[in-house]
Amino acid sequence: MLAAAGVSEANAWVRTGTVTTRRGTYYGSASGGCAGGTCSRSTSVTGPNGGTVSRTGSITRVGPHAYDYTRTTTGPYGNSVTRSGTVVAYPFYGYRY
Repeated sequence: MLAAAGVSEANAWVRTGTVTTRRGTYYGSASGGCAGGTCSRSTSVTGPNGGTVSRTGSITRVGPHAYDYTRTTTGPYGNSVTRSGTVVAYPFYGYRY
């Protein structure tokens, strides 16, 4: 399972838990935190057959309303997909008529 080993900020967090269904028990964990202008999160879920799916990601503020992000999702057979880019989000102050 994942832990917040590299995050020492006061806002670092770790969550773990299990869910039991008719198909079996699933074990999950998530951790994250922010440091130096970057926030990151890691999650993983392991199914009853031992396969694990995980996702790691981070986001960094690069301007007044701009953020760079990256995330990698890894499947139970080791194959992974990485997505990254920049998001520009302007503040919304109410409805425009």
